[in-house]
Amino acid sequence: MAKSARRVALGVTGSIAAFKTAAIVRGLVKRGAEVRCILTPNAARFVAPLSLAVLSRHAVADVADPSLWEMAHLSLASWADLVLVAPATADFLARLAAGRAEGLLDGLILSTRATVAVCPAMDAEMWEHPATQANAARLRDYGYQVWGPARGELASGKVGMGRLLEPEEIVRLALK
Repeated sequence: MAKSARRVALGVTGSIAAFKTAAIVRGLVKRGAEVRCILTPNAARFVAPLSLAVLSRHAVADVADPSLWEMAHLSLASWADLVLVAPATADFLARLAAGRAEGLLDGLILSTRATVAVCPAMDAEMWEHPATQANAARLRDYGYQVWGPARGELASGKVGMGRLLEPEEIVRLALK
């Protein structure tokens, strides 16, 4: 498959960094990727599903919406070339490392044979905590790619590791 026809299932978790998701979707679509978005319930508090639907040109997958059941975790799992989670919270990394499937996004990741990449975003102390580091290491052991985080200004106003990679960098990594 040509790289310009990449199929990306983009998962969004409940982080303030979710505001950058629109730029990620726009960058992927502009470069020829087909994007389907999956929001966790907390993500929808930070970014509007309608915004991502318009930018991706596809309805946002929601297990509670019967009209989208055809697109639920199993069909998205087989459709995607890449399952990308940006941003990925510490809580989501922990659930994924434990193999839990509490929602559509977790179930999709456990069901897919596609490449999985997570982009952590959290405050520096959370990223540096031994539990979070162990969870990131476990995800790498599972074969998942961990892109970031970056060092920079965080939502707390502090400067440190934990910043979501810039959207352009995420798009570049997703399409290489």
